[in-house]
Amino acid sequence: MKIRSVLVAVALVLGALFAPGFGVLSSAVDAQAATKLTHAQATSRFSSSGITWSSSGGCSDRTNPTCTSFDGLNLPTAQGAQTLKSATGCALNITGGTETGHASGTYSHANGYKLDFGKNTCLTNYIKSAFTYIGLRGDGYPQWQAASGNLYADEGSHWDATYYNCGGC
Repeated sequence: MKIRSVLVAVALVLGALFAPGFGVLSSAVDAQAATKLTHAQATSRFSSSGITWSSSGGCSDRTNPTCTSFDGLNLPTAQGAQTLKSATGCALNITGGTETGHASGTYSHANGYKLDFGKNTCLTNYIKSAFTYIGLRGDGYPQWQAASGNLYADEGSHWDATYYNCGGC
């Protein structure tokens, strides 16, 4: 049993080393054990924190790329958004969750690690001043890293946030 645990740990570390944009190896264990939320559980958390969400299709069906769904969102991802809202005091509007249509990968929207936030001056100024610029992501978008290891990429029309943990909740 100990050999299996060691192999799992080695696999997590190796996966973290080669994950695109991964910044903190210690959060791989945090990310692995994430509790999955239903859409209703996530929206309840967001509402209680003053976080809004919208979709171009006005829907929440995870299989429809014009919807914004939170089905299967990791609890630390929801908590990370709540931490961001509390830290910034900015309006936060989520425009992308776990719905289909996003890029794949281990730390993806589909796997519950990412949220897209609509851009506003308050949020942009906070991210660019409070977090560390770490260069361009593999796809050419500039990214900033919080002290927690969570990443924020400026994708032009929105912020793409990757939550490996709750951001200090």
